[in-house]
Amino acid sequence: MKFLSTENYVSTQELENIVGPSGICRWQDTEPFWQERIEKAIAAGTKIDCTVYPNTQEELAAVIAWAWQNRRAVLPCGSGSKLNWGGLVKFDSDPPQPPLTRGEQSDPPQPPLTRGEQNVVKVPLLKGDLGGSPGLGGLVAVSTSRLNRLIEHAVGDLTVTAEAGMKFADLQQILAAAGQFLPIDPAYPQQATLGGIVAAADAGSLRHRYRGVRDMLLGISFVRSDGQIAKAGGRVVKNVAGYDLMKLFSGSYGTLGVISQVTFRVYPLPEASATVVLTGETDALARSTQILLSSALTPTAVDLLSSDLVAKLGLGKGTGLIVRFQSIAESVKEQSTRLVEVGEKLGLSANICRDNDENQLWQILSETIWNSAKNSAVICKIGVRPSESVKLLEELPIQDALIHAGSGLGILRFEDATADALRQIRRGCEAKGGFLTVLAGSIDLKQQLDVWGYNGSAIDVMRGIKQQFDPQNILSPNRFVDGI
Repeated sequence: MKFLSTENYVSTQELENIVGPSGICRWQDTEPFWQERIEKAIAAGTKIDCTVYPNTQEELAAVIAWAWQNRRAVLPCGSGSKLNWGGLVKFDSDPPQPPLTRGEQSDPPQPPLTRGEQNVVKVPLLKGDLGGSPGLGGLVAVSTSRLNRLIEHAVGDLTVTAEAGMKFADLQQILAAAGQFLPIDPAYPQQATLGGIVAAADAGSLRHRYRGVRDMLLGISFVRSDGQIAKAGGRVVKNVAGYDLMKLFSGSYGTLGVISQVTFRVYPLPEASATVVLTGETDALARSTQILLSSALTPTAVDLLSSDLVAKLGLGKGTGLIVRFQSIAESVKEQSTRLVEVGEKLGLSANICRDNDENQLWQILSETIWNSAKNSAVICKIGVRPSESVKLLEELPIQDALIHAGSGLGILRFEDATADALRQIRRGCEAKGGFLTVLAGSIDLKQQLDVWGYNGSAIDVMRGIKQQFDPQNILSPNRFVDGI
C-alpha cells in the first residue's frame, strides 16, 4: 500500500531555507525500506509528503515551527526501528474548521527560521479545544537521525548528555572506553536512537536491577509543537526544581514534543557476568522464581520464558527462567552456584552461561523476540501482577513470551494473530491485574481493535496534557491512548 501525495502540499523552498536541499527527501524519492517503515506507522489514506532531516536543534525547532504555522502534521522519528509501535497516525486532510471555544489566535505567526539562525521562532498558541487537526494538508516525517552528537560525558559524575538521534550502540561504545555503560536493554540496540528509547520507554530486561528509562533520565530538551525549545531537569543526579517532565515524556510516543537532547545517569561496567538458565515444570519454576525474588541474591535481569521460546532457543523443555548476575567475579560465581542448587533441588534442569556463550544467548533471545522475516508478526507489550506471571505462561494461548519476573512486564510475539485472539489474551491479562498493548502488527490488525486497550479514568487528564503541549494536535495525531 502506498501513500503518495497527489498535490504539492509542501513548499520545498521553505524547508530548504531551514535544512538545506540535502535535508529533504520527498516521498516519491524515498528508499523502499523507509517507505515501508513509515507505511506501518500511519493509517490507510493518510498522505505523507516528505521526510525532513534537521542538522541541529535550532533547525529542528524551525521545522516544527513551520509545521505549526502551516498546520502540517508531524511524525517524529529517529532511525525508525520503533516507528510502527503503538497506534496509527491519522488525520483528515481537509476536515471542517472547528470554532475556537476558549480564546482566540493572537498575533499572526512569524516566518520560519532560515538556515543558520540561532533564535527560536515563537508562535502564539491556539487556545481552542483539542478536537482534530484543522486545515492539515499532509504529513511530514521529521527525523532526528542527524542530531547524533555527544554533548558532554561527565565521567566523574556518572552522567552523559547526547542528542536524541545518537544510536544506543554508539553511545555504549563511547561509554565503554571510560569503563561505563547505560543499563538499558532496548529492542534493536544497533538501530535504536536515544530519543526513540525514551519516547517508547523501552528499558528491557535490565529494568530488574536498574528500573525503567524514566528512572535513569536526568534531563531532557525538546521542541514544543509551536517550535520553541524547552528544557527540563539538568545534568546532575539530584535536580528537584519544577515538575518532573522527564517522566511525562517517557513513553509519550512523540505526542507531546520532539525530543532533541537527553541526559542519563550511567554506571560502571561490571567486572564479571554470568547467566543461569532453569527449565522444567511450571510449578517448580514458579517456586524457584519466588525463592529467588525473596532471597538476598542481586540479579540484574530475571526473565520468564514460555515453553515455545525455550524450545526455539534450544534451552531444553518446559518453561524457562533466565537470570543474569553482574558484579565482582567472586559474587557472580557464588550467586550463580546458589541459584543452580535451588533449581536442581526442585527438579529443574540448570545451566550456567559465561563469556561468549552468555553474550550469544542474550543476543539470540533479543533477535528471536524482535526480528521477523514475516510482515504478519505481531508483538505485544503486557503487564500482570508479578505473582501471576508464571500462571500466564501456562494458562493463555501464547507463543513466544518473555516476562520480567520482578515487575510482571513482558513481551508477547506471534507469527500471526487475529484481533479476536488478542482480545482473549487481553482479557486474561486484565483478569490478572494487567494489560495488553499491541506494539507491532499489520495496519489491518490495528484497525480492528483498540491498540492500547486502556480503560482507566485518566483519559480526561491525558487529553488536557495533550491540549497544553500540542493544542493544534499536529504531533503524531491519533497515535496515543484513546486517539490522542
